[in-house]
Amino acid sequence: MSKNRTRISAVALFSSLTLVLSGCSAELQRGFSPDASGVTNHTDRIIGLWTTSWIVLLGVGVVSWGLIAWALIVYRRRNGATGLPSQLRYNLPIETLFTVIPLILVVGFFAFTARDMSAIEAKVENPDIHIEVIAKQWSWDFNYVDDNVYDSGIQAQFTGTEENIFETLPTLYLPVDKSVRIELNSRDVIHSFWVIDFLYKKDMFPGHTNNMYFTPLKEGTYVGKCAELCGEYHSMMLFNVKVVSQTEYDSRMGALATQGNVGQLSTEYDRNQNLPGGDPTIRG
Repeated sequence: MSKNRTRISAVALFSSLTLVLSGCSAELQRGFSPDASGVTNHTDRIIGLWTTSWIVLLGVGVVSWGLIAWALIVYRRRNGATGLPSQLRYNLPIETLFTVIPLILVVGFFAFTARDMSAIEAKVENPDIHIEVIAKQWSWDFNYVDDNVYDSGIQAQFTGTEENIFETLPTLYLPVDKSVRIELNSRDVIHSFWVIDFLYKKDMFPGHTNNMYFTPLKEGTYVGKCAELCGEYHSMMLFNVKVVSQTEYDSRMGALATQGNVGQLSTEYDRNQNLPGGDPTIRG
């Protein structure tokens, strides 16, 4: 019996040390989310909500596990004991506690989530940059509305000979430290615009326009993908986002104009031309 207790104590001590030491890691501090601190004006808020939620839930778990262990030890069957141990029924304070605490947790999670969602979804009245992103099976079109140029992509081409597939993907350019409005539309089925390190994604519906508002704060190249199963080659619906200086952004706009990509890609390329609700060329 003493050997079993020693083993159990050793396992409990090892588990506790592992949990405490893992708390020092950067991964745990950001809740195992991508290392996206400061990438946009929203990522720190999202990381804070995510990590705080896990800390609260871990605290609930520790209390629950502790109560379970306490009940197992205190109310275990003793040597020579027969029949059921004494039963506890209809304890109003405990039943009230088990109702009130979960209710407080649910209301708290809802309140903080609603607060942060309101901030993330807040409309920017006069954004510095307006870009329309159009999803299609299985790639992306980018209309740079302010500069009246466009870029059209094709799905990822896996030939087995490429060294880095991401160098061949369609790339969305954004200037750093400028507020951006991304207008989201789809040409065919439901897609979802997801830049992984932005920690946020939004669905794209045929015949309906969604919007995202944010400010990129850190230059770099970020991976994007469709996050809604949209058909056979969904996994190849990849793209890059390059956050660059204003000078490099202007240079890219000039390069697109030089290539002849002047104007805007319109709804004439949409697969759905008979959507209900009026003129299919007008996005609702």
